Amino acid sequence: MDADSLVQITKGSEDDANRTLASFNSEHAKSFAFPDMIRENKQKLMDGLLFRLNGQSSSHTLVTCLETLRIISREKDGLDVVATDVVMKTLVRLAGLECSNGEPNCNATQDAATQVIVEAQKCLCNIIFNSSAAQKICSTNGCIEGIVQRLKTYKDPQVIQDVKFFDMRMLFLITALCSETRPRIQHELHGFTYLIEILDLSLQNAEETGKALPDADVDLCCEVLKILFNITLQLDKNNLDEEEEAHFMRLVSILHDLLVCKTAQKDKKHELISHTVNLLTNMPRESYEELLTPLTESPGGAEAESKDIEYDGKNMEAVLVLLDFLHRRLDPKQGLKEGLCPILHCMCEICRSNRSIRKFCRLKVLPYLRDEVKRLPEEGLSIRNKLCKLFTNPVVEVKHLSAHFLFILCKENAQRMVKYTGFGNAAGLLAERGLMLGGRSAEYSSSSEDSDTEEYSDLQGNVNPVTGRWELPKANPMDGMTEEQKEREAMELMDKLHKLQQGGIIQPMKIGADGKPQPISHVLDLVQGEEGHDPEQGQGDSSTGNTED
Repeated sequence: MDADSLVQITKGSEDDANRTLASFNSEHAKSFAFPDMIRENKQKLMDGLLFRLNGQSSSHTLVTCLETLRIISREKDGLDVVATDVVMKTLVRLAGLECSNGEPNCNATQDAATQVIVEAQKCLCNIIFNSSAAQKICSTNGCIEGIVQRLKTYKDPQVIQDVKFFDMRMLFLITALCSETRPRIQHELHGFTYLIEILDLSLQNAEETGKALPDADVDLCCEVLKILFNITLQLDKNNLDEEEEAHFMRLVSILHDLLVCKTAQKDKKHELISHTVNLLTNMPRESYEELLTPLTESPGGAEAESKDIEYDGKNMEAVLVLLDFLHRRLDPKQGLKEGLCPILHCMCEICRSNRSIRKFCRLKVLPYLRDEVKRLPEEGLSIRNKLCKLFTNPVVEVKHLSAHFLFILCKENAQRMVKYTGFGNAAGLLAERGLMLGGRSAEYSSSSEDSDTEEYSDLQGNVNPVTGRWELPKANPMDGMTEEQKEREAMELMDKLHKLQQGGIIQPMKIGADGKPQPISHVLDLVQGEEGHDPEQGQGDSSTGNTED
């Protein structure tokens, strides 16, 4: 922008300023950097924009000026010219977030004012995202209070969707980038309650019309879910009072409705589930019961009951949605860490916290073994197969969570885990938890019932515990050898192992009393103490190896 254009913006007529700015906006509509605009010119442009924005300009001129400000705020370089107290105060006022006596000043329902409000909101979103100085300003200049106050008016049908959406986008950015604002929003301003009401309102509107949740409502709900995730991220789940517990129970009940609701587009449903999953990981354990509903209360009545969603007298539709989402995220084309870890973390939390959900998920993920035992646990297209394949994934978090999820479904029983995954796959997790000698967590009940099918019982004798697969009987390579030959072979093996150890190629280990692998100084230590060891001991309760809850 040349010097003449800058003069036109400040000293020219309103029409001249409009033409100059409109030309700039059209030329740079998709620009994110302005290397030709020196700092001095950017400052002059900002002065001209502030002159128009704080003057007696028409709504059309205000919108044009705000479009220019939105475009130049995309560039982080020289943003200190834009992220000032004066600019932020002006934008907060134009966005209708300047409060007086606890109420927003601007009317967000008039068409002319609404265009100005939305453009000012977009500018604030850009500046807050790109400038740490702006983040601090907005956390103290009344912007947050203005947003929370306007939440109360969202029931008014005249408040357009864009105003709601960009309010939530701003609040998300502030809570994400300024952690100190989260307790104030949740407790002092009661934002937690108001945000829950927005989700409930969107669901009620869809239910009243009998239609799927519109895309605009899905986008709004996703922003609200992201804000709720931020403000509950540091939640002390063990010190909640009765009122807080009630709020979280209601929130999880609404999350259940979001999981089972219909949306206009399939990809929007995936996005909605993704943000719901993230928030579920922050919820207190007792609240997960709200993911289940009595069958008689399920929408659809008899039709819903005919689905494969009933378990223990409860409607498991929401849990089934989560399992289907997990199955989709196990697709190798998906980004494993970003896409898979949140849903795995969520499933671990809800299965560990709720017995009915865990048992239902076990039936879906670890069904009774039949002929599939003839394949390796990691071979196939089921959830179990795909999770077992991830046990050796180089991404540590993915490997840990996939194993942990199956371990929880096995009631953290080592022998049962080996049955479904093979010892080779489960060894890492068992070693980490000190369960190489077997055992189980005391957290789960011991009540179980026989789960082995006839097919599995017939094949069980030839199942290789290391691979977890049924194999044809093999000839013993030591058959026909004399005792002297067997001893010679054993000594040669020990000698080779010792050389590998001395060369630093391998580190032999043995299982210690704590059930964890411990390094040994010499391979002969592997056989010391074995004569008095009963291999059947320390493997957990043998009665639980072939049973499920």
